[in-house]
Amino acid sequence: MADKAYLPLPVELEGLTPAWLTAALSDHAPGIEVRGFEVVDEMRTTCTKLRLRLDIAGPRGEPPVPDTVILKGGFEPHSRMMWNMHMTECLSYATLMPAFAMRTPQVWFSRWDESAKQGIVIMEDLALRGVEFCKPTQPQAFDAIAARLTELARLHAGTWDSPELREGGRWGWMSDTPERILDFMGPLLEADVWDSFVASPRGAAASTRFHDRYWMREAMEQTAVFARDLPRCACHGDTHLGNLYVDTDGTPGFFDCISYKAPGMYEVTYHLACALDLADRPAMERPLVQHYLDSLRGHGIAAPSLDEAMDQFAAFLAYGYLIFIVNDAVFQPEAYNTAYTARFSAAMLDHHTKERLAEVA
Repeated sequence: MADKAYLPLPVELEGLTPAWLTAALSDHAPGIEVRGFEVVDEMRTTCTKLRLRLDIAGPRGEPPVPDTVILKGGFEPHSRMMWNMHMTECLSYATLMPAFAMRTPQVWFSRWDESAKQGIVIMEDLALRGVEFCKPTQPQAFDAIAARLTELARLHAGTWDSPELREGGRWGWMSDTPERILDFMGPLLEADVWDSFVASPRGAAASTRFHDRYWMREAMEQTAVFARDLPRCACHGDTHLGNLYVDTDGTPGFFDCISYKAPGMYEVTYHLACALDLADRPAMERPLVQHYLDSLRGHGIAAPSLDEAMDQFAAFLAYGYLIFIVNDAVFQPEAYNTAYTARFSAAMLDHHTKERLAEVA
């Protein structure tokens, strides 16, 4: 979805007009006219999600633009501070997910406006098709997770150690998350911010062994060193259950794509710790990692051994723990943050993550 012509992206909701929507959708459906629209409902969290009912005249393109769509963009007070997230999501939908036929909502428009630090996506309303949305409070069974790992392995294999991930490449816009995580998350490790999260329900759900903000910062530095020599691939970027669905034909689906580059096990670790129940994870994690490795090999990748992959699993758990211990309840309900924090904390205890990272030179 490369730009045919520059279209400024509004950063205020008042800028979403019939004329702007007409211009946005005309790349997909030349000659379309949006005569008016109604905001049916909205969700204001990490970003703004609007369900719009459109009054459309003229050609709708193929596949046709429906009367009801989801528009997602950075219209919140914090949006300009989180510009990188909006950029990566728009570019993921526009360039990465289609390249590997990943099951996502149909996208009618996906653009990043560098000058405005704004990204807007107009996409399919999945609720109209009756897909099954995954829920953070409902951990998943082995087969459902294995099917999703099969899809992730295809994405990872297609970009494994690819020159297209480097500067100037097709996906050179991706951040190296193991290397840069503290650039984004460092301010959340300041004492007043960190202590407020540790004092919240999610902090109570975690082991006190992981309450030290100095250890958390050091763990991210150690993780970067641990990951430095491992091959990178393109990752979906946020495969917790709230960003996933199962399509009507049973295919695992993905949305809220905020792609980055990292070792494949970085994303697999994050997904498994999010998706598995506390009681199921110890028995299921190794077979699921083996399934992922076998899938990689099926695509011609020289995957690591299971023991090597599980060593990566132990180290990379700290990343997911950081994400949810400091994830503001504005972005995810406290129940979700608490559930995920508890799952990562338990996994880190089982895998001796603190001790493993301490061994990193």
